[in-house]
Amino acid sequence: MAIDKPAAEHAAWIDQVQEEALEPSIPICDPHHHLWLDRGHTGWPYTLEDLHADTSSGLNGISHNVVRTVFLECHAQYRTDGPEHLRPVGETEFVVEAAERSAASGHAEIAGIMGQADLALGDAVEEVLTAHAEAGRGRFRGIRYITAQDPHPPLAMGNSAAMDDPAYLAGVRKVGSMGFTYDSMVYHPQLTELAEVCRACPDTPIVIDHLGGFLGTGPYKDRRDEILAFWLVAMAELAACPNTYLKVGGIGMPMMGYRWDKQERPPTSEELAAPWVGPIQAVIELFGPDRCMFESNFPVDKRGAGYTVLWNAFKRIAADYSPDEKRDLFHDTAARAYRLPTLSS
Repeated sequence: MAIDKPAAEHAAWIDQVQEEALEPSIPICDPHHHLWLDRGHTGWPYTLEDLHADTSSGLNGISHNVVRTVFLECHAQYRTDGPEHLRPVGETEFVVEAAERSAASGHAEIAGIMGQADLALGDAVEEVLTAHAEAGRGRFRGIRYITAQDPHPPLAMGNSAAMDDPAYLAGVRKVGSMGFTYDSMVYHPQLTELAEVCRACPDTPIVIDHLGGFLGTGPYKDRRDEILAFWLVAMAELAACPNTYLKVGGIGMPMMGYRWDKQERPPTSEELAAPWVGPIQAVIELFGPDRCMFESNFPVDKRGAGYTVLWNAFKRIAADYSPDEKRDLFHDTAARAYRLPTLSS
């Protein structure tokens, strides 16, 4: 993923908009962030220290109450030797060290780790899952295997199995049978295919990333109403599958169609929330707050907005929900999906 500005310049751009955290007492489990030591997907490193700087940021020292997080695979720090199918375990080995430091830091704890494995291995993926679990020292929670594909070059992803491949489906089932969670990243034209996967693997908890991969760039530009209509029908099909959860986020990414990164100033939380209030509330109604979770997707969404601003946007979108519904949206749904302590446990 290309980045338009060097790290220092981008940080200065983000810092132009500062906000106090809204409703700062609400506990948050941020169920989707990354760490990497190289340029990663943004053009700059993102370390535990960077994550903690973001989660504790806020104007006048008023920050969001991020109590725990879940790391999502991003091809960081793979092993450089040994069997190819086990090399992704290096990422879990890397993250668990950061997670254990986070637990003693006084900042948000990385409580869960979602790794990567080639689900096209079918039942044989059990070896990789077992290796991740051993490396994760109690924090490994499952696998993300990206099947997002699109012919528009800027949206290109690595090769993946087709979602109707029997070996891939066997791999998804194996994730569930071993007590783990499967994170799925697709693009919105693939949502009906994903619904077939969810029906074919009913015993595997499946978390749908980034609002189902809503696209608004390239060939999808200026087609928002048409895409929203298709997307809502497809999301209803997915919501009918009781093993699904939805991550509500990604709204800072350029692929969603709002080029916040091209503005002279980043958006305020009001500006960030405005185009998404209707669609997000519609899908929360479909899935229910008990199966929806707000996510930061940091630092990828940092291309468009700061951490405090992003969560303020989510809190604006959720302003009319009840305290119990907010507890689910901001913490407990994520905790249930990734088998972490809920606020009531």
